[in-house]
Order: sequence, then C-alpha cells, then structure tokens
Amino acid sequence: MPRPEKFRRICQKPAANYYKPRGIPLSALELVTLTFDELEAVRLADMEGLYQEQAAEEMHVSRQTFGRIIESAHKKIADALVNGKALSIEGGNIKIDDSNTDRNSSEFTRNCFRTGRHGHRRGQGE
Repeated sequence: MPRPEKFRRICQKPAANYYKPRGIPLSALELVTLTFDELEAVRLADMEGLYQEQAAEEMHVSRQTFGRIIESAHKKIADALVNGKALSIEGGNIKIDDSNTDRNSSEFTRNCFRTGRHGHRRGQGE
C-alpha cells in the first residue's frame, strides 16, 4: 500500500495562473503545468535565497522531497521558456498557511518573505 501523500505548506496562491508568450493565443500553445507547491519551492529557493533544508522546513517536507519538487519546477519552467510554451499554475497537494490571512499586515510580510542565506532579502545588499 502506497504511503499517503502529505500536504505541502505554501504561503499564498499566485496573483496570476497563466504565463504565455506574447502575441500568441493561449489556444495555439502547448501547456506546461506547474503545481502550487513547485511554485512555492521556486519562491523559497530562488527568490528568498533559502537553502534546501530551510525551504523544506517552511513547506513541511523532507529535504529530499524539496529537492525533487524544485528540480521538477526548474525543468518545467525551462521547458516553457525555451520552447515557447504557456505555463499554467494549478493543483498539487497543498495547504495554504492560514496564519497569513491579512495580506497587508507586517505579519504576512514577515511570514511569507523571510530573509535568505545572508540575513537579508534577495536583491538587497547582495
């Protein structure tokens, strides 16, 4: 019997669910689907600059599982960008961190946008 899949914690759903090459109708494009947990992994590792172990703790998964999630996300994003495909963001076995209900509060900013490897937000002082 397979092991039940655990929910992966994400901070929030994205503001947009589709990205596509400009000037081409969505119906004419091949679609690559990125799950919400894959997007969260990209946010934590690439935007926030967290190491895989720290990011895995944020998502409530093992470091090995995080590694598989981020590898899958990077391949899908590269496929969409390099091959001119549309990128859809949907699905996944997720739980939204409900401690972040007020998107305008400083608590939300602290919980969703942590400091990275060097103690500051990515892009600030690096």
